[in-house]
Order: sequence, then C-alpha cells, then structure tokens
Amino acid sequence: MSCKGCALSKPSSGKSASERCNCGSLSSSDWLADIPMSASLHSEFVEVKFKKTRKAFFRNDSKIRLHSGDMVVVESKFGYDLGMISLTGLMAARKHERKEKEQRHEVLSVLGKANQKDLDLWQTAIKREKEAIVFARKTAREMNLDMKISDVEFQGDNTKAIYYYISEGRVDFRDLIRAFAAQFKIRIEMKQIGARQEAGRAGGLGSCGRELCCSTWLTDFRTVSTTAARSQQLAMNPTKLAGQCGKLKCCLNFELDGYLDALKEFPNERMVLETKKGKARVIKMDIFKRLVWFAYESINIGSIPLTLDELNEIQELIAAGKEIESIETFAFSQEEVKQKETELEGVEKNI
Repeated sequence: MSCKGCALSKPSSGKSASERCNCGSLSSSDWLADIPMSASLHSEFVEVKFKKTRKAFFRNDSKIRLHSGDMVVVESKFGYDLGMISLTGLMAARKHERKEKEQRHEVLSVLGKANQKDLDLWQTAIKREKEAIVFARKTAREMNLDMKISDVEFQGDNTKAIYYYISEGRVDFRDLIRAFAAQFKIRIEMKQIGARQEAGRAGGLGSCGRELCCSTWLTDFRTVSTTAARSQQLAMNPTKLAGQCGKLKCCLNFELDGYLDALKEFPNERMVLETKKGKARVIKMDIFKRLVWFAYESINIGSIPLTLDELNEIQELIAAGKEIESIETFAFSQEEVKQKETELEGVEKNI
C-alpha cells in the first residue's frame, strides 16, 4: 500500500511505495490541518522523511505550496538529498520549535519539488544499497572490526552514503571508509546508533501484535529500568520483558505513572498485620481489583484477600489499640472474590 499523494506510487518512478517510502515509519498526523493559520506560519518549516526513521526539518524559503506526500529536493551539507514531506503547517512549526529547545540544529532549505529526473537518479542510488551493505559487512568482518553494520542509506544525488553501525566501544574504521570510498567512488559517513534505534530501522511486530513503537512513532528513547516492571506487578522474566532490540520494552514506561499513583493507596510490601491468630504478611497485590492478599507466618491456610477499605479498617482498629482476632473476619469470601472478578471481566469485554 502507498500513502496518499506519495510520488512513489506512480508507475513512472519504477519502484512501488511499499519498497521504499516506509509510509508507516514514524508517520506524522497533522490533526491541526483544519485550524486557520497565517500564510507565513503555514509555509515557514516543513518536516521531511527519508529512509526508515530518519527525519529532519527544512526551511521553505521559496514559499512553495507543499503537502504531505510530496517528494522534494532539499539541501545537504554535501550536494542535495531527496525525501518526502511528512508534515507541514502549524504542526510542523510547533514540532520544530520544541525540537530546537531540546537541541539546536542547522536548518537547511527546501530547493523545490522533485521532478522525474531527480526521482530516476534517486532510484539509481537506492538500487546500490543492497550491494553496498553486503560489501560493507564482508569487509568489516575481514578487518576483524568489533562492529555490526546495520543499514546503509544513499543520498538522493548518489554522491554520499550513510552507514549505520552498532558497537560497544570505539572503532577505528578509517581503513574501512577508504575501502568503501574506493569501491563506490562516493563520500562515506559512519553513524553510530543504539540497539533501540536499530530495531526502529529494521521494523517488525512486537509481542502485542502491533508494529514496533520505535519504528512507527516513538523518537524519545528513555531509560527503562526493572523498577518499572516491579511497580506494575510483572514477573521478572527477561524473555517476556525484552523487546526486539534485546533491551527492556519501552512500553513499560507508558503506564508507569498511572501505576505509581495507584500504588500510593496500597500498603508497603513489607507490611505486617498482628492479630491474636498470628502475624500476617503481604503476599501479592492486584491494582485493578484493589485487593491485597495476606498469609499467616505460622499457619498454613493459604492466602486471604482484603480490599483496601477492609485493610484500612483493620489498620484503624490496630492504631486505636484494639486487638484483632483474625483477618478472616474482614476478608472477602471466595465467592465474593469470584463474583468481583466476573464483574471486572464483563467490564473489560464491554470496553
């Protein structure tokens, strides 16, 4: 499938959109398109998407009327490049403003819309990428370099190639660059990326059955710790917690704040309730059902569920100096627990 207005969907380009355009890779939705705005703001900045997850902002100095999906020729530090417009208007201006606050970059200009000659040259450059990546990996292996070459991207004017690689430490790849330049007669740039960025460029499906977040919309790769999994009551299973990149899944951070807020109502995991029957400790907690399971230290009668309201009632009695016979007298019966679970399942199905 090709995106609407994608120039690659035209037969004359010689290549289908699905092979190169990567319409699903970090695609942007202009949900402010219908809001009135000044002409100057509408045409000041545009966001251009290149191969996979690479994006950049460019200044539309010529005030060309551009729309999402248009193929444009843009400035580069060496020569020119060709990409697809992914965002225009107020959204592009606001997004650029936010990015400039985080890290300042030189903003180059849009030279104009791509014509058929530009597209043909670009397609010629793309066809060289497969040969280039095979040669690069073979050469790096022969030179015994401690690096993994992940991807290569040729510039639209066929005069430069960007190699993306992963390495644990510093790599002296000067001889490798000389070999690349001699083989392809172009300028070479080496760019180091992390495991998460590599997964975004490779793409794929996550355990949820959807496309990877890093290849569709996620650009801010924050640190993910095992504390996020513990706070969400997840089992410490590395196989299930790791994503395609081998690191902890980024989605562990998505709902973490909600869990931390909910946990403020729950007791500490080391909490002990002293009763005449014996001491009872926390076994597990269920945030969604608002239940806390306790078990006696000296008596083996299984776990006993308490709602947060029942637990608060017990704590108030203990704080008032009253002795508690046992926690069973306050606990949910097993039938009530099952009934509560059935009600919650019914709500989830309706959602």
